[in-house]
Amino acid sequence: MLTNVPTWTTDRVELLKSHFEAGLTCREIAASIGVSRNAVIGKLSRLQLTRGPAPAEPRPTKAARERSRKSIPRLQYQILQAVYENAQPLLEEPIASNQRCSLLELSNERCRWPISTPGAEDFCFCGNTPVEGMPYCSGHTRLAYRPGSRQRVSRA
Repeated sequence: MLTNVPTWTTDRVELLKSHFEAGLTCREIAASIGVSRNAVIGKLSRLQLTRGPAPAEPRPTKAARERSRKSIPRLQYQILQAVYENAQPLLEEPIASNQRCSLLELSNERCRWPISTPGAEDFCFCGNTPVEGMPYCSGHTRLAYRPGSRQRVSRA
């Protein structure tokens, strides 16, 4: 039968303290005493024996990434600015989508503006030639990126 033998006898506690003062790790102390590592950690905590924080090694500094001359948002802003300077006033007439395509035919050389409702039988994409650096043709770019729309949203 199992007997109720205390884990932490006075001899084990003294051995724990001496090993701790010698600078052994909790795993090494546990192996020499014959208890689990967690038992050693718990007993050290109850005895309020703690080591100071480990000296932190300075992290190696990473080399700074070189940025491109013009960031992407700045480049997109310039593209949109050119589109709006050359644009006629936005009328409520529909944009002619002469080269409609399905999702499988869609590529970077085609306008990605969806036409109709997804899942509908007549659903497709515009397919016209997009403005360079943008996903939409010039007509749909004016619809998608309206000047001042961000200010209107933030005020609401």
